[in-house]
Amino acid sequence: MGKLIFITGGARSGKSAFAEDILRDEHDVLYIATATPFDEEMKERIRLHRLRRNPSWITIEAYKELGSRINEYQGKKKFILLDCITVMISNLMFADTDTDWENAGTKKMLEMEKFILDEIRGFISSACDFAVKTVIVSNEIGMGIVPATSLSRCFRDIAGKVNQIIAEESDEVYLLVSGIPLRLKG
Repeated sequence: MGKLIFITGGARSGKSAFAEDILRDEHDVLYIATATPFDEEMKERIRLHRLRRNPSWITIEAYKELGSRINEYQGKKKFILLDCITVMISNLMFADTDTDWENAGTKKMLEMEKFILDEIRGFISSACDFAVKTVIVSNEIGMGIVPATSLSRCFRDIAGKVNQIIAEESDEVYLLVSGIPLRLKG
């Protein structure tokens, strides 16, 4: 069984840089980037993230079916870095273009939550089967006010449950605050 390291914190808290520093000198890294370039600002963020990475790392740009996507690298890579879970969640939610999230109702939200939790569990299971070190980055979004919209509350609730599952399964958990990692577990 592999080692799982979970890194969470607020936006722009230094999570990605900390995660990359953990694996900075490793060459057998499979980097899973979940962001999609939907506007110019996001394209620039993605470009800057790419520049920061070790050029020897292999990058997969994907946000769904990650458990099966990484299987082809089993035995070929010793490390996995997934950045970022909350971006993955929003991409999975918005991929469902048939749903009006402001009027979706509890049943639809619970279906989406189950779908996303199954995605996360599948990824964790596959990563642990690799017997490698896996670093997962996510945002901690549940520390502010209650969001005003149904979509935002659904996203917050799903992200909170996903983070709890990952933290429970992890060997080490870090909370980043103002660029400072606080070790919470392990």
